[in-house]
Amino acid sequence: MGSARSDGPRSDGPLSDGPLSDGPPLHDAGTEDASDAADASMLAAHKILIAGGFGAGKTTLVSTISEVRPLLTEERLSSAGAGLDNLRGVGGKTTTTVAMDFGRITISERLVLYLFGVPGQERFWFMWDELAYGALGAVVLADVRRLRDCFPSVNYFETRSLPFVVAINCFDDAPKYDPEEVRVALDLDPEVPALLCDARQLSSVKTVLTTLVESISAGSPAERRMVSALPPV
Repeated sequence: MGSARSDGPRSDGPLSDGPLSDGPPLHDAGTEDASDAADASMLAAHKILIAGGFGAGKTTLVSTISEVRPLLTEERLSSAGAGLDNLRGVGGKTTTTVAMDFGRITISERLVLYLFGVPGQERFWFMWDELAYGALGAVVLADVRRLRDCFPSVNYFETRSLPFVVAINCFDDAPKYDPEEVRVALDLDPEVPALLCDARQLSSVKTVLTTLVESISAGSPAERRMVSALPPV
C-alpha cells in the first residue's frame, strides 16, 4: 500500500547554547523522537469504500485517482456467469471485479485516503462486511441506465450508519439527469450529497472524495469525532 511520510519541520537543536566547532550539530535524541512522533501524528489515513452496481465504474474510479499502481482483481466474464451477470446497458463490459480494487490518494499533506472498491454482484456481497470494517465513509457510484443496481449499496450504508455520497457517473450514452432527480429516485436523506462525476477524470473523482470528507466533517457529533483530526481539504 505504500508508506506515508510527514514532511513537517523538526525541532532538533544543539545541546550547547553557543556555536560548535567543526562537525555536524549534536541533537537531543529525546527531543528528536518527540518531534518525529508529533509529525507522524499529524498524518491522518482513512479507508473509503467505493461501491455501486455491476459496471458502474468502480474499478475505473480507483484506477483514475490512485497515486500508486492500483491493485485490481478483474477477471474476464465467462459463460459461468451467464444468467448471473446482467449486461443490460453495459454490453461492452468484458471483465468484472471478483475480490476488490485498492488504491491510495493523498488529499493534502495531512490526509491520505485508502480506497477499497467492493464487488457489485450479489454473489460477492458476503465480502462487504470484511471490507467495510474500519471504513470512514463510502462513495456509491450510480449509473442512471441501471439505477436500481445501486439500491443495495445505499441500503447497506444507511443500515450501518456509514456516511456516504452518491456519485452519478456520466457515461457517454447515458441520459442526463439532475442530481436532485436522482436523489428523489433513490429516496436519499437530505444530508446525503449527490453529485455528477466522470470516473475517468482525475479532477472529478477528487471532487467526489473531497465532498465525502467535507460531508463527514459537517455531520453528526459522532461523525465529527471520527474526523476530528482531519485537516481542511
